[in-house]
Amino acid sequence: MALRDLKLPESSSPSAGSATAVDPSDRGRLLAGSHHDPHALLGAHPVPGGFLFRALRPFARSVSVVIGGEPMALTSEGDGLFSAVLPLKAVPAYTLRVAYEEAEYEVEDPYRFLPALGEFDLHLISEGRHEQLWKALGAEPMTHQGVAGTRFTVWAPNAQGVRVAGDFTYWDGTQYPMRSLGSSGVWELFLPGIGEGARYKFEITSRYGHRFLKADPMARRAEVPPDTASIVTASHYTWGDDAWMAHRGDVPVHEAPFSVYEVHLPSWRPGLTYRELAEQLPPYVKEMGFTHVELMPVAQHPFSGSWGYQVTGFYAPAARLGSPDDFRYFVDACHRAGIGVIMDWVPAHFPKDDWALARFDGDPLYEPGNAQRAEHPDWGTYEFDYGRTEVRNFLVANAVYWCEEFHIDGLRVDAVASMLYLDYSRDSGQWAPNVFGGNEDLAAKAFLQEMNATVYRRVPGVVTIAEESTAWDGVTRPTEGGGLGFGLKWNMGWMHDSLQYISKEPVHRKYHHNEMTFSMMYAYSENYVLPISHDEVVHGKQALVSKMPGDWWQRRADHRAYLGFMWAHPGKQLLFMGQEFAQGAEWSEAHGPEWWLLDPGYCAQGDHRGVQDLVRDLNAVYGRTPALWQRDTTPDGFRWVIGDAADDNVFAFLRFDAEGAPLLAVSNFSPVVRHDYRLAVPDDVPAWFEVLNTDAARYGGGGVVRTAPVEPEDGAIRITLPPLATVWLTP
Repeated sequence: MALRDLKLPESSSPSAGSATAVDPSDRGRLLAGSHHDPHALLGAHPVPGGFLFRALRPFARSVSVVIGGEPMALTSEGDGLFSAVLPLKAVPAYTLRVAYEEAEYEVEDPYRFLPALGEFDLHLISEGRHEQLWKALGAEPMTHQGVAGTRFTVWAPNAQGVRVAGDFTYWDGTQYPMRSLGSSGVWELFLPGIGEGARYKFEITSRYGHRFLKADPMARRAEVPPDTASIVTASHYTWGDDAWMAHRGDVPVHEAPFSVYEVHLPSWRPGLTYRELAEQLPPYVKEMGFTHVELMPVAQHPFSGSWGYQVTGFYAPAARLGSPDDFRYFVDACHRAGIGVIMDWVPAHFPKDDWALARFDGDPLYEPGNAQRAEHPDWGTYEFDYGRTEVRNFLVANAVYWCEEFHIDGLRVDAVASMLYLDYSRDSGQWAPNVFGGNEDLAAKAFLQEMNATVYRRVPGVVTIAEESTAWDGVTRPTEGGGLGFGLKWNMGWMHDSLQYISKEPVHRKYHHNEMTFSMMYAYSENYVLPISHDEVVHGKQALVSKMPGDWWQRRADHRAYLGFMWAHPGKQLLFMGQEFAQGAEWSEAHGPEWWLLDPGYCAQGDHRGVQDLVRDLNAVYGRTPALWQRDTTPDGFRWVIGDAADDNVFAFLRFDAEGAPLLAVSNFSPVVRHDYRLAVPDDVPAWFEVLNTDAARYGGGGVVRTAPVEPEDGAIRITLPPLATVWLTP
């Protein structure tokens, strides 16, 4: 029942009377921003003789209640409080006329409105089961009790009081104290007349009396750094990717082609916005034959020169490149080009910026209360408290949010190992075992299982990918079988071992031969992605081509041969931008990939553009050859032909599709041509054709290629192996 429906006995004509002064304790807490129920003091309330109207308007010269166009002045109580008793039978529709020195405004009274958040929402929040949490918390433009405005809600259970401050209050929260909605820890206030574009923060008074401004943890839009305010927003975007969304999950990802181009959006083409990137990046990715683009974190982060892993706005796309709807436009453009979009998601930690999540309401809230446990030892950040219901809900809903609101096709989850182990990067005495005496973080495990199960249930067709660098059992096993429930896992072991091998001089590679074959010992223990990611080509690790030994020709040849080996190896593949054309320098956020290397006036056909042509062809042959992806996760999709030719630096294996059709991949990581090299092949193939050769002249190679088919004799074929090259053959 609204206040206007409350009835009183008949009274005299409406003329203002003096109000009973507010209790000094209540007054003090209200003005100090530490009152849990400002609606009990402000607005209209029945009293003997009528209704008491009270308003809090700091710096106002006068305040009047306007009923039917007639103003009735309230009396100043000092400190911005104005009140009077009006002898009314019921509370009519009314507004407030507020006069300042420079102007006068007629506004709705926020304190005449009932809570704009329902009991069911509060129940789900308390249970940690609100899977669309962003629709309950944060700033939601809406029409409430027939009036347009914005509902502000925030979870701050340890706060004495919370107020809304914004550009509409000159960043002073005194005017708009919020009410506590009981044991949920949620504070709420509906502000009529506040709409999209308004900038705001929450002014929190801690239990210790400290007062500070915090950005909204659930903000769906944020200011461009270094500014840190949250922005009221709503989506008005109309999607055009219905066909993509309807069919993206038709084939399970581990049985489908999956070739990923990893991109740091701000530096791919520095200076471009989301909408400008939408015109350039999808066509490039499509032309290169990649099936997906993976975006390094697009969630709001404070330092523009970073990769984005220090997230301060988990629900807001990075503002430097445009608005949330601009980011939707970018994703839509990728989908309309037939490109899937994966984004890096960072639930492992968050930075300590004093305006963001850290000690949000004056106490540890999103981070564990144990200071030693809260500190992330590697990054100077806080870890999340995965054992806390509301924190777990915040993160699970965030994963759902990106998939539902932005049509994201996959979440690559960063730093999973740091979440799973209590002793991660910690020495003895710096951690405590779990209840079973082990080093596993059971709460983090439960969170990841819940996140994966929820995402797969709510958003069919989405894949989750774990960056997990240990031998944790069952990362990609379904949650009902006790696994973590990821769809794919980065194969960090393959990455480390193969890069170790390829960085050796060819004369020494025979001593490291097993580093290239060992991956097949565990290739089917999980569903793997082979990552040559940003982590491997920066911070002194050198670009991929620069890891190779020898002169420039040899390094490029090794680079091409390695990519050919990688694309043929069981598992999906990922390549960081710039590596597709053998950029020699490490990544720089200032200028991004060195596109000028592809300028015809700079390089010959067989140089950087040759490597780029190879990657395009690798993807093209890969996409039309089911043997390279259909049985990635089953042992019957692979067979060694030669796995022990260490002295020759040669590897040869067969890949098979679901019907048994083979592809033969042969890599010669020696700088010498090997003539008449014998390879055992299936008896039922009458002839083999070379479908890809990384030594082709158009790629910058020496041109040791074969155009004629080769027929087997006595169960084997004999071919010439080009130096530092990979060759693919099919029936």
